[in-house]
Amino acid sequence: MSPFRGLALALFLSTAALAPATIVLAKPAAPAAATVPPIKFKDRVLPNGLHVYYSLDRTTPNVTVQVWYGVGSKDDPEGRSGFAHLFEHLMFKATKDLPAESFDRMTEDVGGFNNAFTADDTTAYYEVVPSNNLERLLWAESQRLGSLVVDEADFKSERAVVEEELRQRVLGDPYGRFFRLLIPSASFQVHPYRRSGIGSIDELEAATLDDVRAFHETYYRPSNAALIIVGNFDEAQLNAWVDKYFAPLKNPATPMPAVTVKEPPRTGGPRTVNGYAPNVPLPALAITWLGPAANDPDAPALTVLDSILSGGKSSRLYNSLVYDQQIAAEAFSSSDTRAQPGLFYVGAVMASGHTLDEGEKALRAEVAKLRAKPVDAAELAKAKTGLVADAVRQRETIDGRAFVLGDAIRTEGSADRANSDIAALQAVTAADVQRVAAKYLADDRLVVVRYQDESQRPAGDTSVLSPPPPKVESKPFTGQTFSLAPEGERQAPPALGKAVSPSLPTPSEKVLANGLRVIVARSSDLPLVTVDLTVKVGAASDAQGLAGTANVLADLLTEGTKTRSATQIALQTEALGANLGAGAGWESSSVTLNVMPDKLAPAMDIMADVVRNPVFDQEELDRVRDQDLDGLAVAYKRPGSIAGFVVAPVIYSGSPYGHPAGGTAASLKQIGRADLIAQHGLYWRPDNAILVITGDITPEQGFALAEKAFGNWKAPASPLPAAPKGGAVPAPRTVIVDMPNAGQASVVVAKRGILRSDPRYYEGIVANTVLGGGYSARLNLEIRVKRGLAYGANSSLSPRRGVGGFSASTSTKNPTAPEVVTLIKGEMTRLGGAPPTADELAARKSVLIGGYGRDLATTDGLANILGDLAIYGIDLKEIQVYTAKVDAVTPAQVQAFAADVFNPANASVIVVGDLKLFKDTMGPALDGADVIPLGELDLDSPTLRKPK
Repeated sequence: MSPFRGLALALFLSTAALAPATIVLAKPAAPAAATVPPIKFKDRVLPNGLHVYYSLDRTTPNVTVQVWYGVGSKDDPEGRSGFAHLFEHLMFKATKDLPAESFDRMTEDVGGFNNAFTADDTTAYYEVVPSNNLERLLWAESQRLGSLVVDEADFKSERAVVEEELRQRVLGDPYGRFFRLLIPSASFQVHPYRRSGIGSIDELEAATLDDVRAFHETYYRPSNAALIIVGNFDEAQLNAWVDKYFAPLKNPATPMPAVTVKEPPRTGGPRTVNGYAPNVPLPALAITWLGPAANDPDAPALTVLDSILSGGKSSRLYNSLVYDQQIAAEAFSSSDTRAQPGLFYVGAVMASGHTLDEGEKALRAEVAKLRAKPVDAAELAKAKTGLVADAVRQRETIDGRAFVLGDAIRTEGSADRANSDIAALQAVTAADVQRVAAKYLADDRLVVVRYQDESQRPAGDTSVLSPPPPKVESKPFTGQTFSLAPEGERQAPPALGKAVSPSLPTPSEKVLANGLRVIVARSSDLPLVTVDLTVKVGAASDAQGLAGTANVLADLLTEGTKTRSATQIALQTEALGANLGAGAGWESSSVTLNVMPDKLAPAMDIMADVVRNPVFDQEELDRVRDQDLDGLAVAYKRPGSIAGFVVAPVIYSGSPYGHPAGGTAASLKQIGRADLIAQHGLYWRPDNAILVITGDITPEQGFALAEKAFGNWKAPASPLPAAPKGGAVPAPRTVIVDMPNAGQASVVVAKRGILRSDPRYYEGIVANTVLGGGYSARLNLEIRVKRGLAYGANSSLSPRRGVGGFSASTSTKNPTAPEVVTLIKGEMTRLGGAPPTADELAARKSVLIGGYGRDLATTDGLANILGDLAIYGIDLKEIQVYTAKVDAVTPAQVQAFAADVFNPANASVIVVGDLKLFKDTMGPALDGADVIPLGELDLDSPTLRKPK
């Protein structure tokens, strides 16, 4: 989920290399079916039709409150696409007893969070808070259902925010138009699923306050809502509160409209639709078919078929298009089932130098194979095992369980499907997969959707991705409206209940004879375990001119060992339902495994093999490098990515940190196999590593598995190289990268930060949270909430061993980029000029403490926290004192830290956008900027310019 409100699902093209595989030497035996703990819940219906679902969990101090409404993008009025999504934003404004933004005060300020999403069939609102806030949240949810205030000012402000979200997600992303506009519009002829859920700027601008009020009265009614509560609560008390706050709400007398239009079957053979957009680096295509509804008996078989096609690096599309033929940078498929009949599609983003015709031929061939021949038992078992393991992961958090229930209710019509769907997946046979492939994925019923850069448009082609919307007049709203009551006349929120104390994990540790530090912490009874091995080497250790070495090395770890090919690693791992991945940061690299406990031992054997015995095969290196170069080509069409690349060469210039961590087009081409072998030999050793094991496991079990997998890993006699340092601080710079036709401008204000060892660490993270750490932080309030200039604005403090960093960033429409720079610097200055109030500081501390507690409650989150503490040499008991140290920070300390570290006078400014749209308004904010055309940008040069 996005840290800020918006559409539920975003499709992002991965810029990481997806590692290739070689030959399949052996296939694993089909594993026994795993068991997924069912979600135990109760439900009832109030007299007004409100459905209530609740599930008790005494192991957590928190509770999630969610309301899923039966209205989504398909219900947008004609000429008002994006309306359900726009209204999602408005639901966070005032009610008759709650001022605007109160939901953030009632969630973030007590250590919780809130968000919402809009999908085709539903709009859902959710909060996670300490359980003593439950009554208050139920009251607040009943308020916005029964007495929402929608006025002209809030309507216009949130409409502007939604337009910035559209620019960010659709216009500013090279594939945003492809996934969000072209595929839906090309695939459906008459059903409203054809329209974009995020809408269009023209249709958003056409909307009126009367439209909004009518929409709320029509769809936001008790009989169209499902209230879901999961967490720690008293059942009788919960039901009493639900009756108190929700039972009095009335349904409007008018019937609620329903979407009854049915998409006609496709006839007349295959059809091709072409789309063009600016800044598309690699052509893409999708092949779509009409599919069944989510509750159709065929849906489980299509879900398994989808997993067979694109579920991991051992999937058919990956092996065929990305690995064997090397014609695609990425291949994908989706069983896009919805409440009404949806889609199934396959697709690819082509690799450099390869055509859409090649992609179409290869995709159609893989689908044809599924129609022609049943999958074998091992491949079927692998797909189902992975899906079942993913279902366990979804259930790890209380909000995750509530999401599973809500999705079952809204897309399948019954909460019971949350549990029965698992059995349905496990019952799918090879014959079922072949049957649904033949039934739905026929060659004469497909649509090919082709997407290319505007430069490829044929002469005379005037087609557009978003045709002008129909003009629809607004009707005056005559129903009941609400306004915020005077302060003395408002109903007060319910009092807080008794707080529930969290149960903090207690890690155990030992050092193996070879120097490997092992940390084990039991954190859950859910059948899930995370194993993370972290090594103290990252991008800062890359040799001069070889930026990206640590990143490429991490990518290649899972691409072949002395005894396993890349294909075998992927196949064996995924057959266990395990997730195994590797990555590199600035000062550390990790290999992380997530798996169910009954598969842990064999999964750790594979993990140990990739850590200890990579071969860095030249063919695999060449393939990964090509993948990375294609990823960079995509990133260079995203303003935010370019700004991120520029930060390191600007603020860390002259140090080992002064390059993009993932490398550049030039440096990646220079990295050879010998460089990888040398870095692995220097740094990947047991006395430079930490192994953390968390989840459903005891310390004794963890230590025994660590000894078995890593006990005979030998440390070399050579000493470790010295850790990299940050060097002298360069002079601040203002850099504008001119990107013509950029859909949005990215703005970053950046400078050096603090080391992790700095005694002001806690002062720093609290100060950063006040400035830009969340929805209610100052930057977001000033830029998004007050002015509607961005979808979100935030800041980040990055303490490290050798050098720290700080950045404040946002994305905005091109003309307002200079204004946003001024606003960011103004907030940095303001925090250093006066201490925050006691109330503001208490609220922002709660954000840190609550988020930390939620991280501790997941296997991955706990492993990350313990690994970070160990990497930086901090006592693991820090987990127990974190809250006290955050609470001890004073307003004066925050001000002093901000005045020093956040002082914008010595900060650099980076703006990436379409310069012609803000050239005449740059003013003092961008005075003296070094303007670099995108085509002349050279991230390997100290000047950032290519030599002339």
